[in-house]
Amino acid sequence: MRVRDAMSSQVLIVGPEHTLRQAAQMMAARGIGSAVVIDPDSEGVGIMTERDVLKAIGAGLDPDVERTWRHITWDVVYAGPQWTLEEAAVAMARGGFRHLVVIEDSDVLGVISVRDIMRVWAQRTVAASV
Repeated sequence: MRVRDAMSSQVLIVGPEHTLRQAAQMMAARGIGSAVVIDPDSEGVGIMTERDVLKAIGAGLDPDVERTWRHITWDVVYAGPQWTLEEAAVAMARGGFRHLVVIEDSDVLGVISVRDIMRVWAQRTVAASV
């Protein structure tokens, strides 16, 4: 199975000036663990995850004041939609992260998470045992 088949194409996009609370509220409302950050003044696409919010709050930062741009990961590993789920899992394990932004021709197509991969693999296992 390919990344395009398992990824979420409904991507939450936040700006660099959103507060951490705003980003956390949007992620919580959608039941997702990451937001793609597009900064018109920067090149590329960044990602902010629930882990980034947790680290900031754990460090005592005020989520109503702190802006997302201070907590964005710009050194992002991007997945191609044609990657296999195994390739995505290896990239996540190697990098120590749980989300990959899926890009094709500089366009964000979606995000694939460990949860997406586990869901597909679990469905395969159940289907094989029936």
